[in-house]
Amino acid sequence: MNILILTGKFGMGHWSASQSLRQQLQASFPEACVTVEDFLAWSMPDASETIYKGFDLLVTHGSGIFNTYYRMTENVATETPQLLESFFLDKLQQLLELRRPDAVIATHPFCAKTVSRYKRETRSRLPLVTCITDLSSHSEWINTGTDCYLVGSDEIRERLAKKGVERGRVLVTGIPVRSEFKHPGRRSGDGERHLLIMGGGLGLMPKRERFYEELNAMPGVKTVLIAGGNEKLRERLEGRYENIEVLGFTDRVYEYMAWADLVLTKPGGITLFETIFSELPILAWEPFLQQEINNARFLLRSGIGRIARKGSEECLSAISGLIYDTAALERMRENMRRLKSQLEEESLNRLLSGLMKKGACA
Repeated sequence: MNILILTGKFGMGHWSASQSLRQQLQASFPEACVTVEDFLAWSMPDASETIYKGFDLLVTHGSGIFNTYYRMTENVATETPQLLESFFLDKLQQLLELRRPDAVIATHPFCAKTVSRYKRETRSRLPLVTCITDLSSHSEWINTGTDCYLVGSDEIRERLAKKGVERGRVLVTGIPVRSEFKHPGRRSGDGERHLLIMGGGLGLMPKRERFYEELNAMPGVKTVLIAGGNEKLRERLEGRYENIEVLGFTDRVYEYMAWADLVLTKPGGITLFETIFSELPILAWEPFLQQEINNARFLLRSGIGRIARKGSEECLSAISGLIYDTAALERMRENMRRLKSQLEEESLNRLLSGLMKKGACA
């Protein structure tokens, strides 16, 4: 079996989901060749980095423009031609001839749309699985060439059905995370409270010194702060506070989630499901991107977390109001266990096995 996972680094969530899917599939099909390809970087190696930097600037400093466009196109049919479509179709054909996959999984809507258009124009029977990496039913993800959708919740399946997608083509697998997150650790229960703070890849954190001073002074609370790419913040805070450990990038987030009683972070789709599988209650910073707003609504409806206002004082109040509330934290963990029990995690493996038996190929 030869599986090609196509993705893009418009935010690292799509890439992270691709790597998690690769890990899952290699464990289930040890003889399979599973390849992850950043399709934009493969197609435009000299320009992709500039495009990604421009996207990061847009969502960081132009979120209002991004959100307006996102909402305006949420229910718009997406079978219209894309920018530079012929160019990307040619690049896709070259990639498919090189990799010769038995199936393609797309974790970015641009990739799914390009493969779908390729299938329509060439009448290819190449199986296409689209993995939606946020709790979203945005029309950008919907394409006639997609054979199956992987989604995070039953609610998203119902929303896709209302947009004309057959329910039988939608699998509620949860958003893919690394296997290490799927073995929640035992909390210490020693009376000390453990807080994990993550600022995402850009390390977006409160700037005021008073926030960290008051956090450090919280009785019985030990904090690990993962600053990500925010080197200035790491250098400013590292070793400064007795009860706050500061880290840069780390690939051991799952260990800190197993240690923590509560995490304060952005409500990205991947992070949300890392916390669910880790059974770690989440306190989400008030989101500003529409996808994260949708994710935050889900965590509130599901009873697995709360929202913290952006101001330092409001955020500190939200932390202290939850981290000492043992009963509330346990209710959230129980709701996370309930959500996990509803997921169809093994359905992707069964789907791919079935597609292979049918002999559908490019």
